[in-house]
Amino acid sequence: MPESSHVDLCLIGSGSANSIPDDRFDDWSIALVEGGTFGGTCLNVGCIPTKMYVHPADLARTPEHAGPLGVDLTLDRVRWADVRDRVFGRIDPISAAGERYRAESRNIRLFRQQARFVGDARLRLDDGTEITADRFVIAAGSRVRIASADGLADTPYETSDTVMRLPELPRSMIIVGGGYVAAEFAHVFSAYGTEVTLVARGKALLRQEDAEISSRFTEAMGRRVDLRLQHTLRATRRAERGVEVDVDGPDGPATLTADVLLLATGRIPNGDRLDLDRTGVTLDDDGYVVVDEHQQTGHPGIFALGDVSSHHQLKHVANHEARVVQHNLLHPDAMIASDHRYVPHAVFSSPQVASVGLTEEQAFEQGIGYVVGQTAYASTAYGWALGETGEHVVKLLADPATGLLLGAHLIGPDASSLIQPLIQAMSFGQAAPDVARGQYWIHPAMAEVVENALLALPLDGRSAE
Repeated sequence: MPESSHVDLCLIGSGSANSIPDDRFDDWSIALVEGGTFGGTCLNVGCIPTKMYVHPADLARTPEHAGPLGVDLTLDRVRWADVRDRVFGRIDPISAAGERYRAESRNIRLFRQQARFVGDARLRLDDGTEITADRFVIAAGSRVRIASADGLADTPYETSDTVMRLPELPRSMIIVGGGYVAAEFAHVFSAYGTEVTLVARGKALLRQEDAEISSRFTEAMGRRVDLRLQHTLRATRRAERGVEVDVDGPDGPATLTADVLLLATGRIPNGDRLDLDRTGVTLDDDGYVVVDEHQQTGHPGIFALGDVSSHHQLKHVANHEARVVQHNLLHPDAMIASDHRYVPHAVFSSPQVASVGLTEEQAFEQGIGYVVGQTAYASTAYGWALGETGEHVVKLLADPATGLLLGAHLIGPDASSLIQPLIQAMSFGQAAPDVARGQYWIHPAMAEVVENALLALPLDGRSAE
């Protein structure tokens, strides 16, 4: 007869939810259910390994940046196997060690199986084991979205889950997608020497960004890869070496060939795999678990966090939500709310892009009054040192009356770091003039481009000068 057990807490997913049990939970009986790779998306196939590929790609692009500055460099080769093995020689042991640690925990039982709800707060594993719990945390993450095309089922293709473990560096690659996953891998593989063709449905890449930033990024990427905008994937098939892909574009149909086809069309939440309707938990129209400000679902004993419930699909959001859920589990009579007001993100491509808050288009559509301050990297002393030519900028939106920032959008080197003081300003209600003139800005550091953008905001009756 299948085993049945009751626990105080059942965690579904070993990503950010794995950080919830600390010493305050030592007297709780806990089940941790994970049917995939231990540690979640970010550690194994997402943020961390991709950035470990991005940095060598940045190094590989050094010669093209050095030449105009009077330094002649050449790239001899990229040792793909060494890059790959460095990445997973670190990632895989961390995942394995985390699994061992939880498997050996005194009060936590690890179940390495898939599971579905079969009743009210009742979970059934693949082997028939049933788990009931006083409280559940659904943190089942997301999976890659697979594009639809004739013949795809019989065509070899890669996704972000698999492409980083290729046995050898491909000579050519077709990447389908126009978002951050496609943008980062287009940078990585083109920098490593792969001939990349990027197929995107939209008129620009990174369309969720401020339109000006999206346009600047699209232009930059178009100089490095064969960029096919406004193209849709119609059919795929196995070729003598690699794949053939049929696409439809503004100039009619075309057939592309490459060693490798990479589908980079985003991720979808895994809530649909859990039969959540059987326990009173609902999904929204996009398949995300519906939660309130406390990360609580429609079932009072079930919380959810991370990619399974968050449209942001960002690790730092999942970590924040895990801390909220952790508190609310421990203090059910004094719950706290998640703060999703100013969620930043970054795209680690070439150039980098970082953003927080409203885009100019969103502010206009919502009827919010705003002014824009914009400064090019090239206008700063460190920008001169880098040989900046004007394509990289910091663009800020602010309330003209209060000087409070509404949005920040950066494109250029270290954008993911330079944006941090702007996130802080928005989070703590600091007005642009106070941020610009209330502290020292190191001269001639690159951060001066942020200072100058703050000073460029044409605020009503208040100057930071």
